[in-house]
Amino acid sequence: MKITPHLWFATQARQAAEFYASALPDSRVTQVRTLRNTPSGDVELVSFELGGLGFMAISAGPLFTFNPSISFLVGCATKDEVDALWATLSEAGRTHMPLGAYPFSERYGWTEDRYGLSWQIMYMDDRPLRQSVIPTLMFTKQMAGRCEEAIGHYTSIFPGSRVDHILRYGSREAPETAGTVKHAGFALGGQDFAAMDSAGPHDFSFNEAISLVVHCETQDEIDHVWARLSAVPQAEQCGWLKDKYGVSWQVVPTIMGEMMQRGTKEQSGRVTAAFLKMKKFDITALKRAYEAD
Repeated sequence: MKITPHLWFATQARQAAEFYASALPDSRVTQVRTLRNTPSGDVELVSFELGGLGFMAISAGPLFTFNPSISFLVGCATKDEVDALWATLSEAGRTHMPLGAYPFSERYGWTEDRYGLSWQIMYMDDRPLRQSVIPTLMFTKQMAGRCEEAIGHYTSIFPGSRVDHILRYGSREAPETAGTVKHAGFALGGQDFAAMDSAGPHDFSFNEAISLVVHCETQDEIDHVWARLSAVPQAEQCGWLKDKYGVSWQVVPTIMGEMMQRGTKEQSGRVTAAFLKMKKFDITALKRAYEAD
C-alpha cells in the first residue's frame, strides 16, 4: 500500500506544485485534472513528484491552513544544495529555525514557504538517505508525548513497516518530558517518515490541510486500514478519516483513479456522484457506477 502526502490549497495547487517541482531535483508535475460538481464546486487535482516521492494536491477553497505539525524534511548531499534550496523555499516565507549549524547537522534550517507549507532543509554529511523528501509529524499540545505510541500503531497497520531509530529527550530538556521522542525515523510500507514530540507552547496541531492518502488494491485492504485508523466518526467522508492522534488520512482504491483517468466524462461524473455519498469507499459500488448504461 503506497502512501502519498496530500496538500489542500484554496486556489494555488497547480502553481505551488510547479514551484516545488522547479525547486527540488528529480521532481515534476505528472497530472492536472478537474473534478466537477463536488461540495466545493469544480476543483483542480494535481499529482506531482518531489525527489521521486509522490504528492497530490487540490484547489478546493480556503477551508484548511497549513501549519508545522506536518513538515517535509529534504536531505541534501552538500551545504551548497542546502543554501540554494533555502534561498528558493524561504523567499516570501517565514523562518521557524534559522539556517545555520546545529548539533545534529552542520547546515540546517526550518522554513515556511510562500504558501505556508513547512520545510526542513538539512545537510546529511555521510548519513545514508534512502528517500530525499521525508514527511515529518510533530505531536503537539495534548498529543505531545504520544509520538512513540503513534509510531507503534502505524507500523502495526502497514506491511513492510519498521522503526529505524528513536532519539529521546533527556532530563534537562524542559518543557519536554524525559524519555519522549526527540526524533524518530520509521517506514510505513517501505516509505520513510519521521516524527517527534514537542511540548512547547504551540498554537497548532494536525489538521486536514495535509493528509496521507493510502492507495489500496482491494476492498479487504480498505476495510483493514479503515478499521485500524478511523477514530472520529464525524470526520468520515468521501474516503477521509481522522485517527486518534488527529492525523487525517484518505483511504482510496487504486481502481478509482484509473476509472477517473480513463473513463468518459459521463463515467467520471457517475463515479464522482457515487463516491461523494460514501464514507468508506466501496469498490463494488464504484464499479457499478462506472459500468452503468
